[in-house]
Amino acid sequence: MVVTRFAPSPTGYLHIGGLRTALFSYLWARKNGGKFLLRIEDTDKARNSQEAAEAIVKAFHWLGLEHDGEITYQSQRDDIYAIYIQRLLDEGKAYRCYMSKEELDALREAQTANKERAKYDGRYRDFTGVPPEGVEPVVRIKAPLSGEIVVRDGVKGDVVFKAEDILDDFVIARGDGSPTYNFVVAIDDHLMGVTEVIRGDDHLSNTPKQIVVYEALGFAVPKFYHVPMIHNHEGKKLSKRDGATDVMAYKEMGYTPQALLNFLVRLGWSNGDQEIFSMDEMMECFNPKNINRSASIYNTEKLDWLNSHYIKNTPNEELAELLEPYGLLLTSHDKKEILLDALKERAKTLKEMAQLVNEIIIAPESLDEKAVEKAFKGDAKEVLENFAAKVSACSELHLPSDYHHLMEEVVKEMNIGFGKIGQPLRVALLGKMSGPGLDSVMAIIGKDETIARVKSALAQIA
Repeated sequence: MVVTRFAPSPTGYLHIGGLRTALFSYLWARKNGGKFLLRIEDTDKARNSQEAAEAIVKAFHWLGLEHDGEITYQSQRDDIYAIYIQRLLDEGKAYRCYMSKEELDALREAQTANKERAKYDGRYRDFTGVPPEGVEPVVRIKAPLSGEIVVRDGVKGDVVFKAEDILDDFVIARGDGSPTYNFVVAIDDHLMGVTEVIRGDDHLSNTPKQIVVYEALGFAVPKFYHVPMIHNHEGKKLSKRDGATDVMAYKEMGYTPQALLNFLVRLGWSNGDQEIFSMDEMMECFNPKNINRSASIYNTEKLDWLNSHYIKNTPNEELAELLEPYGLLLTSHDKKEILLDALKERAKTLKEMAQLVNEIIIAPESLDEKAVEKAFKGDAKEVLENFAAKVSACSELHLPSDYHHLMEEVVKEMNIGFGKIGQPLRVALLGKMSGPGLDSVMAIIGKDETIARVKSALAQIA
């Protein structure tokens, strides 16, 4: 069985790079009928945030990435890690190191001065003497001093590390007994039955150390897929300005879960020229072996395009519910269908759509001066008065076509071009020159509000 996991550290909010690796792990597990597990790596008690841990779970819920089983919290597993630390000590595969901080600092300074790689020199590796007083020993694992560590990577191929270039007897337990990252990751992946690890390639340098732990304990080494980073359009690491922000901020900005996941699955992976993927299609097509070896480029325009696609193709009843977090309660609105149909093609985000809705249903407080200057020329006032009179005299006005018919009557009777009524009427109704079809706007706000806005505009320009 394929078992994958997503294992964030709750020292900050879930960002899109982490979400992408979570998505890849989720898709691969689901495609193979396996399990997708969630583990919170909160061993760094000084930097952990309970709020950040809760935000990660909240983001998963919003996106519909359901994990299997209970969430594993590393901070609750110290007793388990202690068993394996003691096992390595008993088997002579790890040892207590009594090197003081001052000694370690002096060693680092000397290595730096000699232009050597900073590493522990193994002075307590085979120590049998009397331990020095006043030092809380750390526990170090006996790492290979020579030879090669080969990472079998499904994205990069075999990556070979020379032990002498990257390893030393690294710490697996601090002086207070708390375990370290590379140690607990290997323990948990084994105990949770993880068979394949998909993660960012910033973790690649950790992998040799984790393999040392796997092999020291006789654990099977999982298959690794190290995914290249996401860069901005300049080829640099993403900043918050580029989009490396809390995943839930994308909800606040008005992006749909489908668009965000569709966007991320295409960052570094492809299936021919296909751009639009449903979740079922993602699960059917995804294979981590097809992840690109080079970094992917974050493109806001692509995300906006995908989001507008999903907005346009969302049923109105569901769309009305999606707009509720932005202050719109349209579920029971009698003109909901006309309103949403009029705006679907215009909005890139749900937040933008909510703003467009408000621009229609809330009368403008003032009219744009430049728009007034452009639209209210010649016989514009007479045109609006004639149109308002026709609206007032008509008892059956419900559909956009009803209002459009009245506009055509004014155009024909006054022998004018359609722009002669369209421009001043648009400014009167919306306060500006842009917006959706006027016939739809009037059908949404209704007969009385249409007349009121026209009369208000006439009073302002008199």
